[in-house]
Amino acid sequence: MEQVRRAGRRIPVCRLGELADGQATRVGAEETGTGEAIAVFHDGDRFYALNDRCPHAEASLSQGWVDDGAVECPKHGSVFDLRTGAVLSMPATRDAVTHRVEVADGTVWLLAGTDAGH
Repeated sequence: MEQVRRAGRRIPVCRLGELADGQATRVGAEETGTGEAIAVFHDGDRFYALNDRCPHAEASLSQGWVDDGAVECPKHGSVFDLRTGAVLSMPATRDAVTHRVEVADGTVWLLAGTDAGH
């Protein structure tokens, strides 16, 4: 798949079925065009994307635990809503940045730099 490197453009992340429920993958900053790596999460029948860097501890959220619409940071246990990026549990006090994700033609697409709008 050709990867688009500009913010707001669709970047193919994976084919449906390649990212297991409860798992995440990281799209590098060089691919996103936003200056930040972005984590794409599969939770239930939905896909979500947040900046990969935890706004509190700068740990990789793609390495965190995904459950019931949230991700827990692996470093200090802050929890973020996958839909809105809102902090659900401290010690984080700043929300995570969201990005839009679409599924089309059997592919999961990241719209890097486009707010999820929830």
